[in-house]
Amino acid sequence: MDRLTSMEVFVRAVDLGSFAAAADALEMSAPMVGKHVRFLEERLGAQLLMRSTRRQSLTEAGRIYYERCRTLLADAEAADILAAGEVTEPRGRLRVAMPVHFGRRCVAPVLLELAQRYPQLELDLRFSDRLADLAEEQIDLAIRTGEPQPRDGIIARRIGRQRMVVCAAPAYLEEHGRPENIEALAEHRVLVYHRSGRINPWLFPRDGQGPVEFAPNSRLRFDDLAAIADAAVRGMGLAWLPYWLVREVIEEGALEELLPGQPGFLYDVHATWLQTAQLPRKVRLAIDALVEVIPGRVMPAQE
Repeated sequence: MDRLTSMEVFVRAVDLGSFAAAADALEMSAPMVGKHVRFLEERLGAQLLMRSTRRQSLTEAGRIYYERCRTLLADAEAADILAAGEVTEPRGRLRVAMPVHFGRRCVAPVLLELAQRYPQLELDLRFSDRLADLAEEQIDLAIRTGEPQPRDGIIARRIGRQRMVVCAAPAYLEEHGRPENIEALAEHRVLVYHRSGRINPWLFPRDGQGPVEFAPNSRLRFDDLAAIADAAVRGMGLAWLPYWLVREVIEEGALEELLPGQPGFLYDVHATWLQTAQLPRKVRLAIDALVEVIPGRVMPAQE
């Protein structure tokens, strides 16, 4: 067996916590993962992993070997990148994690166009609203909305800003009236977005000060933005949503944008990646493409 490949398999099995997870990530069978690990153990004459039917854990020798393998694999990848140079066509797998709706509507089309342009580029696109662990899940690039939390070893670059709007269906406004200001929102039925049990306030910018916060309260709560938009179209209440998500239904007249004198809050969108001495060309090209295209998708020039 190739020792470098076996090291990569071993590191992935440790990072992901099981042979099965490593096999799925590496597109090989779980028994083959086991063979790679046993090959290393036999070569070293030391047990690297303590395995049972329920869990696995590193031995002391395994912990030391794991740290050295990670360093060696990172150096090998950097050497490949440097040797390939800047003029070669991007190739290999690009793993990108992104929020479900924003990713599908705004990010994926950009990356698919990139894949069409470069036939040697492979895409592994992962859609989830949870925050991915870039190192543990071997993610090359993660797209995140809102203000990123500073973390050692993580680089963040803003690729766009999405404007939030308050909107409602004409039928709802005809029955319940139209709010004229932020304070009047409390008198209306609202549709609430929450993630992990936490309800985010609606934010409205003010010059030279922090944003005004409206704390929504409702019997209708969702963890899906598209479902909120659908409920708003049905006349179930007011919604606070990114404009790119509801632009078409507003243009069709199914929803109306409210509070015309109040500027919409701007939520930043960032691309994040692990800090590295040499950023792979495939990652840099993806970032550059997103920086060029995303602003026009989430906030057109006329806005």
